[in-house]
Amino acid sequence: MAEANTTSLEAAVSRAAEAALDRIAAARAALGTVIFGQHQVIEEALVTLLSGGHGLLVGVPGLAKTKLVDTLGKVLGLNARRVQFTPDLMPADILGSEVLEEAADRRRSFRFVPGPIFAQLLMADEINRASPRTQSALLQAMQEHHVSVAGERHDLPQPFHVLATQNPLEQEGTYPLPEAQLDRFLMQIDVPYPDRAAEKQILIETTGDKDQEPRQAMTTEDLLATQRLVRRLPVGEQVVEAILDLVRSARPGEGDAAITQHIAWGPGPRAAQSLMLASRARALVDGRLSPSISDIVALAEPVLKHRMALTFAARAEGETVPGIIAKLTRKLA
Repeated sequence: MAEANTTSLEAAVSRAAEAALDRIAAARAALGTVIFGQHQVIEEALVTLLSGGHGLLVGVPGLAKTKLVDTLGKVLGLNARRVQFTPDLMPADILGSEVLEEAADRRRSFRFVPGPIFAQLLMADEINRASPRTQSALLQAMQEHHVSVAGERHDLPQPFHVLATQNPLEQEGTYPLPEAQLDRFLMQIDVPYPDRAAEKQILIETTGDKDQEPRQAMTTEDLLATQRLVRRLPVGEQVVEAILDLVRSARPGEGDAAITQHIAWGPGPRAAQSLMLASRARALVDGRLSPSISDIVALAEPVLKHRMALTFAARAEGETVPGIIAKLTRKLA
């Protein structure tokens, strides 16, 4: 009887996994009909959401970062909102506030008016333009999945994801995110310029009289089920050891001295947790049910680069964080 129940459970998990693979493939194809050429960006954004995390999109203006977030909301069936961050933006502008109302019988009471953070997918546009007070209010909500206004707790919707953007060029008048707050983001997704063929397609497809609308490939329930599946996927001992080797070797004094002498501080345990979840999600996006070492190598840079810093001497010698991570992953491969 126990064996029959186990077989039935395994069959159910297998059917759920196959259905999830089909939905993910459909979502990736739907994103590709609107976002041209940015295959790695699409993959990393999908991996972030399937892992249940938040992403930091870094790229110059005009590279469709806003379009990507809007399209993700439509394809995954999420309620998406956008907030343009400015230096005068206050926490209440994001979280919401209480207003005093007077009823017909002259009784007065406070009513909570939810802010734009009460969405399933929030785009925090140019997050480094807001003051540290506003940034911390958002980042606390990202971690706790609830907000407190006037002493009252208000739970955020499920799922809840933040995709924040940063402009790497114009830094005057900005408030760079502190390292502890950067660590809240599962991945830093760099958005590069498109190649020539993709840019030609952008010119043709986006300057006509009709905009391409993506089709919905998932519902909110589908996404939540897939996120639960990601946490249930098996991970081989070799992959677990590779994650530990990589993260620990990126800390001063723990890895190859020739490499770690350039590192001022390295990633903590949250980076290893992020790599574990992201590698499972990437396997699903790639049509597999178990992660491999290649997933760890592919995800090492977006997961680790915002969780590390180089010494002044290393920067003076021309070393970069991506360069250091590349040296560390070569040892894995």
